[in-house]
Amino acid sequence: MEQIPLDVQLRNETGKRHVRKMRRENLVPGVVYGEGENALPVGLDRKILEKIRRQHHGENIIFQLSVFSGEKKVKNYTVMVKEEQLDPVTEKVIHIDFNRISLTKKVEVRVPVVAKGEPVGVKRDGGSLEHVIWELDVVCLPTEIPDHLDVDVSALEIAQNIHVRDIVLPGGVVTKHDPEAIVLTVAPPMKEEVEKPEEMITEPEVIKEKK
Repeated sequence: MEQIPLDVQLRNETGKRHVRKMRRENLVPGVVYGEGENALPVGLDRKILEKIRRQHHGENIIFQLSVFSGEKKVKNYTVMVKEEQLDPVTEKVIHIDFNRISLTKKVEVRVPVVAKGEPVGVKRDGGSLEHVIWELDVVCLPTEIPDHLDVDVSALEIAQNIHVRDIVLPGGVVTKHDPEAIVLTVAPPMKEEVEKPEEMITEPEVIKEKK
């Protein structure tokens, strides 16, 4: 997996006022955690971060993080994104947490599942492909994390499924998912409900006795 260099600045101030000032300057506040070290507050250029996110959308990214204090480099870490906080309106990143990792220790991450091909049950029989599980939790070394998991669905017929156990994982990659869990399935076509004509309402016949 590609390792992307990223420069960040050490933050000597914290608090809401400082964070708001950073955002006005088009900087993203963040924190670096993990590997038995203290949490390290940092800031990074929004434009650079957004460019990387666009180029690697949906991927697990390994960063080679260079931490600067002014012009001087003070730390260097291998990290992955732990959590991103997004603006509810613009969906831009307003805070980011990094997790320090070791390239020789396994990590647990989520990897997208991508369906390839058009199922027979869709093309021939009018069914629909339903994606039940979109991501698999996998465990592997950081350098062995796949960008995505391709699954060939072209042979699927109506009511047939692909389970977790059917997905071929790359070498060194395992999953904690239930092997019997359904990942993809082909559902039968929806039946159109035919409206029943309104039944004629007849009044019961009243028979009067002759006086």
